[in-house]
This record gives sequence, C-alpha cells and structure tokens, in this order.
Amino acid sequence: PGILGMNMMFSCLFGVGYVIVRYRKNMVLKRLNATPVNAVEFLSAQITSRLWIVIAVSGFVFLGCDLLFDFYMLGSLWNLLFIAVLGAMALISLGLLLSCRSRSEELTGGLLNLVTWPMMILSGVWFSLEGSPEFIQQISYFLPLTHLVEGARAVMIEGASFAELAKHTLPLAVMTTTFLVLGAFLFRWDGDGR
Repeated sequence: PGILGMNMMFSCLFGVGYVIVRYRKNMVLKRLNATPVNAVEFLSAQITSRLWIVIAVSGFVFLGCDLLFDFYMLGSLWNLLFIAVLGAMALISLGLLLSCRSRSEELTGGLLNLVTWPMMILSGVWFSLEGSPEFIQQISYFLPLTHLVEGARAVMIEGASFAELAKHTLPLAVMTTTFLVLGAFLFRWDGDGR
C-alpha cells in the first residue's frame, strides 16, 4: 500500500501540476477563458481526466504485482478502489492548488517537491509513526497520503469494511473539497503575469 500510494502521489501531483503551468505559459488557458467554462468546471475536468489515468496505471501495477507476488488481501477490492479514488482526487486537487497561479515550471516543481517530501516521510509510507512524538502524528493527519496509505493498509491487511474506512474517507473528502475550492478561487487563466 505504501509504494502504491507513493506512486499515486507522484502521478497526481506532478502529472497535473506541470500540465496547468504549461497550459498557462502557452496561452491555452487564456483562450479557454474566452469560452463559457469557469474555473471550477475546468479544474473538475482536470481532476476527472487525471483520475482515470492514475487509477488505470495503479490498477495495472496492483494486478501485475498481485500476479507476481500473490498479495495478502483480506478486504474488498471495491473498498480498496474507493479509497484509491478518493485519495487520488485529494492529491490531484492539491496539485491543482499548487499550480493555480504560477507561470514558472521551476517554481511549481519546487512547490510540489516541498509538499512531496514531508508526505513521503510523515505519511507512514516507509515506516510506522506509532512510536513518534504526538505532534508528528498530528501533522501526518493533515496529509492526504497518510489517509490513502492507512486506508489501503486497513483494507488489504485488516479487511476493513466501508464503515471502518470513514476515519480516512471523511478527511480525504474534506481535503479534496477544500483544495478544489481554494484552487478555483485562486486560479488564474492568463499567462502574461497580470
């Protein structure tokens, strides 16, 4: 679950972040601004298109690894898919938020790395945070990758039901909504620095 979650994080954040900046630099967004599409619709479409790609690639990796290594899976594949979709939506929304105003691929890359590294260290991807100080555990609660990885582990290793995933799905839904609303509010169509 940790490696799959980390793979999804990189695909979501960097996949959508650079695309938005490139659209802005090439004046594609400025042309789209002349259409009746508003920022929420555009960002929602970006989430949907990136979501299909991320879930397809992650599903392919999951199935390939399951065939090769015969994963230990106690829970429902539908619950795993649900937590994966919700986690991917939160991460894509975060990528859109970080790229909502920038014209510089370098700045956006730096911002994405600034968010990526704490998530890799504090989300339980590489090691458990059970013995860490309480404030570290509290910080990790506000990271979408934490809920994605912990939810996937709960389904795969503990056989968690849909109701038991609420402690992960509710924060992910709140993060997705918050990131999308902030991204739409701060979104800039033009690419000329004004």
